[in-house]
Amino acid sequence: MKNKTQRLTVLALCASVALILSYFEALLPPIYTALPAIKMGLPNIVIIFVLYRLGTRDAVTVSFVRLICVTLLFGNIVMLSYSIAGSALSLLVMSILKKLDRFSTVGVSVCGGVAHNIGQILMAMLLLDTAAVGFYLPVLVVTGSAAGVLVGISGAFVLKSLKK
Repeated sequence: MKNKTQRLTVLALCASVALILSYFEALLPPIYTALPAIKMGLPNIVIIFVLYRLGTRDAVTVSFVRLICVTLLFGNIVMLSYSIAGSALSLLVMSILKKLDRFSTVGVSVCGGVAHNIGQILMAMLLLDTAAVGFYLPVLVVTGSAAGVLVGISGAFVLKSLKK
C-alpha cells in the first residue's frame, strides 16, 4: 500500500464485505444440512483475498474485526470463543501453507477450513470439559473440506479478477 490511509481504507472495506457475507450467510436457510454448526464460510473468501494480497497481519486484522462486529451484532461471548479458536488455527495453518508456496488457494482454503473446525472442536472440548464432542470431527472435516473448496475457488476467482 502506498500509505497508511489507503491501507486502512482497504482493510475497512474488506472487513465490511466480510461482515456483509457473514450476515448473508446467517440469513441462508440450512438447506445444505440439518447438522448444527455447519456453514459455508463465505467471509473466508475475503480472508483468502487479504491473505494473498496484503499478508498475514492484515488477514488477522480483518478476521478479528469481523469476529468482533459479528459478535456484537448477532452473537454472544460463547460464540466468540468458538469463532476465535477456529479462526486463529485456520489463519495459522493458511499462513504457513501460503508461505510454503506448494499449495493452490484451494488447497490452502481446504486446510484452513479443516483447521477452523478442529479449533472449534478443541474449544468445545475445553468449554464442555469432555472429549465426547470429538465424535463430530469427522463430519466437520468432510463439510469443512467441501466448504474450503468452494471458498478457495471463489477466492482464486476474486484474486484473479481484482488484480493489483
